[in-house]
Amino acid sequence: MLELAIARALYDRFPDASEGRLAKIRAHVVSRQSCAAVARDLELGSVLVQRAQDIPGPELHRISLSRNVLAALLEAAIAAVYLEHGFAHVEDAVVDAFADRIEFASTGHVDSKTELQEALARTGRIVQYDVLAVEGPPHERRFVCAALIDGEELGVGRGSTKKAAEQEAAAQALEALERRHVDV
Repeated sequence: MLELAIARALYDRFPDASEGRLAKIRAHVVSRQSCAAVARDLELGSVLVQRAQDIPGPELHRISLSRNVLAALLEAAIAAVYLEHGFAHVEDAVVDAFADRIEFASTGHVDSKTELQEALARTGRIVQYDVLAVEGPPHERRFVCAALIDGEELGVGRGSTKKAAEQEAAAQALEALERRHVDV
């Protein structure tokens, strides 16, 4: 229901956008990260804590902050409303809840890695990502990754996942290339 509601809203809002552009926006809007952010906005973690009294306090608090748990809670809530009331009743609420993410995704770089790779491919160049460091204990890992173009480090990113660190490194590499006025 989530993907259908967002895809329909994007198609209606951006009738002249290419299929590829709409797919990128939709993928960003319905990502686990976006779902978790919407769940936080709706305070679903707090609802979980209030309702799940049989889980010990510290463990329940940790679970209620988990990105994966929050995203799953949101998806379950959307499914429950859909099953009880149908698509027409859930569609507008979903689109409203994700409005900020739709706006961001339609105006910003939603996937810097893909954008950088596509831009470099037009000139026959490629980007390589190297993991520079993995920091922290296993349950709180932080990755540091570099984006290398023609052997030159043009961006360094940090994140709780390797993918997030690479995205940040790619965004920095894009900015570096733009500052140099290099045709990417």
